[in-house]
Amino acid sequence: MTTTRDGFRGFRCSDCGATFDPDTHGRCPDCDGLLTARYDDDPERVRAGLADPADAPLPFACADRLSASEGGTPLLRTDRLAEESGVGDVFLKDEGRNPTGTVYDRGMATAVTAAATTDVEPLALAAAGNAGQSAAAYAGRADLRSYAFVPSRTAFSNKAMVNVHGGEMRVVGGRFDDAAAAVDDQLAADYYSLSAFETPYRVAGTKTLGYELCADYAVATDALPARTPEAVADAAPLPTPDAVVVPVGTGEVLVAVERALAELSEAALLASVPAVYAVQPAGCAPIASAAAAGEDTTEPWDRPDTIVGELEIPDPVGGDHALAALSRLEGGAVTVSDDDALESAVTAAQTEVVEVGGAGGVALAGAWALADDGTLGDTDDVVVVNPDAGVKTPDVLRSHLMGQGI
Repeated sequence: MTTTRDGFRGFRCSDCGATFDPDTHGRCPDCDGLLTARYDDDPERVRAGLADPADAPLPFACADRLSASEGGTPLLRTDRLAEESGVGDVFLKDEGRNPTGTVYDRGMATAVTAAATTDVEPLALAAAGNAGQSAAAYAGRADLRSYAFVPSRTAFSNKAMVNVHGGEMRVVGGRFDDAAAAVDDQLAADYYSLSAFETPYRVAGTKTLGYELCADYAVATDALPARTPEAVADAAPLPTPDAVVVPVGTGEVLVAVERALAELSEAALLASVPAVYAVQPAGCAPIASAAAAGEDTTEPWDRPDTIVGELEIPDPVGGDHALAALSRLEGGAVTVSDDDALESAVTAAQTEVVEVGGAGGVALAGAWALADDGTLGDTDDVVVVNPDAGVKTPDVLRSHLMGQGI
């Protein structure tokens, strides 16, 4: 039986403040609020996470997690993108190198490990695409039945791989919110939810991305000789990039990065906390628009319309959490057009070899927009998160080229 790691103390409800032990799953039993993981205050555990993010404060030890070697993705220095954008250096955190080609593998490994400690089956979630594929893969590793409810516009590659990994797929007419509504409508029995923010374990696992960003940047800029326990043990507070740019759909990745930065900062391991910018497509931007207006709650997006289906989440469950994370950080939010996003993804492929998907193109276009309006200057170092592999939706990128007559 998998047990939780020493130092993991369970959860706190972000709404009512009640605390719960690690056996609690899903939402707050008292008020249905969203739960946040709690840990002992252990600076040495946080420091160890810089050398190996699997040793950071997490619910499960690495040996007990259903890992498929997720994480450890490269931080790529992209000189030509930096030259085009007019900033100091641009580093691309390429999450497309994860086992199923998406950042969601980080959180899904932890969430499915947690699910395997219960007697509830099947596992189920609504997903725009990538999370459904990832869930099927890790559920298969645990020999657990899973269902992914996806909107009809989900990429064929995601739909196919859900089944290849052994998961059940339900294609729902309409958009993401229709798929989310269909989970309860179509599953008559109890199920374990793997949907974003419905299980707090997804954010808990995705937090490793933030640890890697900081450690890898320090290595790339020679502030840290290597990401080893010995080097980290001798490290003074590490320099950080001037900005981190994150594409946002559910808000899960943004919240996870902010939690990692908070832990590292509280342990006095960062010289400063980087500015963090959330980027959404202009056709579906409930989080970015609320942030720009200074609101602390999101409103549903009435008419979602973006080609970047991964980020078309018109009423994100974790939207308020994402806004709260932004409020604790320097930075802000920006929106970009679909054309700019796809052009940015194509530019990355044609100049830096790396294959960036539509969501990564949104992040890159956001970085360029921030440089164009003077928010980012010519000496600023920027880390851009590419959340998934370009091969997930090659038809979208190819169609963009065809629209230009290529």
